[in-house]
Amino acid sequence: NVLEALWRIARTEGVWRPMRGLNITATGAGPAHALYFACYEKLKKTLSDVIHAGGNSHVANGAAGCVATLLHDAAMNPAEVVKQRMQMYNSPYQRVMDCVRAVWRNEGAGAFYRSYTTQLTMNIPFQAIHFMTYEFLQEQLNPHRQYNPGSHVVSGACAGAVAAAATTPLDVCKTLLNTQESLALSSNISGHITGMANAFRTVYQVGGVTAYFRGVQARVIYQMPSTAIAWSVYEFFKYILTKRQEERRAGK
Repeated sequence: NVLEALWRIARTEGVWRPMRGLNITATGAGPAHALYFACYEKLKKTLSDVIHAGGNSHVANGAAGCVATLLHDAAMNPAEVVKQRMQMYNSPYQRVMDCVRAVWRNEGAGAFYRSYTTQLTMNIPFQAIHFMTYEFLQEQLNPHRQYNPGSHVVSGACAGAVAAAATTPLDVCKTLLNTQESLALSSNISGHITGMANAFRTVYQVGGVTAYFRGVQARVIYQMPSTAIAWSVYEFFKYILTKRQEERRAGK
């Protein structure tokens, strides 16, 4: 379970070991989320006007989230590869640039995008569920769509939890593709794991059906505060910027 994993990591590899890869994640998250929310807002409005003029369309929300994911993952995938390799048990990498150079030299530039299609296979349904759940909860908790920090936090956390639990098997396969973990490689005939189908087969060979849901608790626990913070910060800045625009227009 999660606590056992944290305790074992801290005991065998140091207290700060769970924070490995934080800097590369923060570096990639800025531009990735900027593309993500900008694309989502633009497409949500455009598609909603087409599908349900003047109203909210869950189909439009889901579709906008899917397209936004294409841009987000293109910016974030290399950072994910580096982060996961640094977080592996007994990882040989101490610094981000050491990991980047080693992957580039040994596996080529394509290694940073080896799991991109798998990432999209996971994140497109994740974001579709995530955005539709968030917008649905906002309709229930904040029907007038005013700035309400409490509703944004609760809706964001619940949406992240639902989407994370539903897509855990895909996340397991994506992590395997990124890390090429030694135990899984030893059970793989080719000695190298490529593609979603190969990853699914290997996971089953190593741990059976239950292996697809290993880490579901950790994934939900990670996603709930992550999506709650992302939505609350986004809605805050959206409120501030919109308010300033309205004040400028009123001043004219």
